[in-house]
Amino acid sequence: MSDEKKPSVKAMQAWAERCLAKQGATLDVAQAMAQHLLAGDLMGFRTHGLLRLRYNLQALAKGQTRGDGQVAVLSKRAALELWDAQLLSGLYVMPQAVARAIAMARDYGTGTIVVRRAQHVAALAVYLEQATAAGMLIQMMASTPAQQVVAPHGAKSACFSPNPFAIGVPTTQQPVLLDMSLSMTAAGKVRTALAEGKQLPYPALITADGDYTCDPAAFTAEPAAVLASLGGAELGYKGTGLNLFSELWTLALSDYGRDDAQASDADANTVWIQVIDPTAILAEGAFQQQASALVAAVKAATPIDAQQPVRVPGEGALATRERQVQHGLEYSAAVWRQLQWCADFCAEPLP
Repeated sequence: MSDEKKPSVKAMQAWAERCLAKQGATLDVAQAMAQHLLAGDLMGFRTHGLLRLRYNLQALAKGQTRGDGQVAVLSKRAALELWDAQLLSGLYVMPQAVARAIAMARDYGTGTIVVRRAQHVAALAVYLEQATAAGMLIQMMASTPAQQVVAPHGAKSACFSPNPFAIGVPTTQQPVLLDMSLSMTAAGKVRTALAEGKQLPYPALITADGDYTCDPAAFTAEPAAVLASLGGAELGYKGTGLNLFSELWTLALSDYGRDDAQASDADANTVWIQVIDPTAILAEGAFQQQASALVAAVKAATPIDAQQPVRVPGEGALATRERQVQHGLEYSAAVWRQLQWCADFCAEPLP
């Protein structure tokens, strides 16, 4: 796709909604799915944007994702609830879960929702501002019980999923937004590198022989390479600990672990969401002032390269979103080919 041909957000959202509706999603579900996939693209999370539309369309068509329905609340106390999304799209369920956690935080100072069987939530980053706009802190972790592609440190076989971790923090200016994988890279980034004929920027895969490699082709070889835990060959024990932390807080706490997951769950996620209202313990605005001072200290640090100033998490994503809102969405040729597949599959021409 050329630089001159950049579709508008409005046009792509309407197109994605029509595609999803044709595969069985109701209007409200289709709108939420399209909105949050596009939100990933807008923030630069390309592997979790409309690149994932193909998977979502196929999952709807096969019945792996429900196009309509409600979550089941399995258990609860005042500030803690366990939900079963029952294979509804995570793109539809997650905003509801964050809203419920915010409501609990207003009443009790904090709110926690654990959601199991939410069909692929995509980028956690796109849900963070829902809480920060309300002046609240949010942290999230997600795992995939039917997926094992990440090796613990010292191993060459997998036992974890990539397990993203995210936080959102309100300040007096723009929020801090962090979304990172607890593996060396995400599986989607490996597939993107393979599609674009590029090497990974660092050794993020472990081959069946136990060697670390940058070659994405190893991920689809037979036997396949696995993802390394965050920290890689030298410090992967730290990533292993974080992956275990994530899966204890998601899979174990939801009582739906790897022994319970069905093949039909596919990329269904379990997500832990916690929201904190700082006004439960501090004066209005006090937290934001303290957070802003910490952000200022980070940005004031002397950069190694004067042409590369120090940034805080979320700064680049928010700038990317602003640029694309003004000038159109930016898709590589490889991603556009995937969108063309979706257009053909649904008989909905691309904008």
